[in-house]
Amino acid sequence: MRTAPAAVLLAAVLALSGCGAASDASDGKAVRGGVAEPQQQADAAAGKAEAPAADSARTEQQRKNPKPAATHVIRTASLSVEVRNASKAAANARAAAQDAGGLVEKETTERVDGTRESSNLVLRVPQEAYDEVLRELSGAGKLVSRTSAAKDVTDQVVDVDSRIATQRASVARVRELMDRAGKLADVVTLEGELSSRQAALESLLAQQASLKDRTTLATITLELVEPEVAAEAADDDPGFPDAVAGGWHAFVTMLRWLAMAVGAAAPFLAVAAVLAALWRLSHRRRGAKRGAVEGE
Repeated sequence: MRTAPAAVLLAAVLALSGCGAASDASDGKAVRGGVAEPQQQADAAAGKAEAPAADSARTEQQRKNPKPAATHVIRTASLSVEVRNASKAAANARAAAQDAGGLVEKETTERVDGTRESSNLVLRVPQEAYDEVLRELSGAGKLVSRTSAAKDVTDQVVDVDSRIATQRASVARVRELMDRAGKLADVVTLEGELSSRQAALESLLAQQASLKDRTTLATITLELVEPEVAAEAADDDPGFPDAVAGGWHAFVTMLRWLAMAVGAAAPFLAVAAVLAALWRLSHRRRGAKRGAVEGE
């Protein structure tokens, strides 16, 4: 029967990958309708035959990829710096990161109180240039706050690398079993197992890429703010020029109000002047007539 050999190989793969319980369940499904005793003996024999090969593979992998002497550290820092010109300081920060071989991951600029600017940058720089770039950014203006942190993830990196090597070997063994499978039921079972192991391998590869990115490039979050101009002006005591300027401003304001008042009253004053002139003319004529009458 062809079912028994395929089941034997599948059980051996599951046993080597640390899935003993799942292996037993797969064996039970694969050998239904066959002879149980010979199949179990074959499973044991296959497991004993594959175990030394797997141990040898792990030993070879460890020899090729020994534990690295260098440590893997994730470094992060956060800076807040007060500068005279936020736009110019942001340009200098971008240049510092790029000159060091890094990049600007994120940048935002906004106006505060409608009078000053504030810029926020997330910089990624190589680990070897981390301290130098941090000193340069701290000296860009008045340092308001600074925090930094370092986390050693060497053990995590080594563990993920080892698990990836083991998972790749496991996927390769399942592919070999699929090439040998002779029945559709065996192929379907192996395809499901292969899909599961490939998903686990992809997850490990994503973890490896994330760790490599964070340990290769340090992260610096930089905030650039301009000083409050109103607050500085309020601290200065007024002097003689300020008093002269204030008096002149008050005088000009008074003249403007007077001109506005005269302009508003001008039509009425003109009418009053005409009426006054007519009244005086009429009064003179009456006086002249009265004198003439008295002379007769």
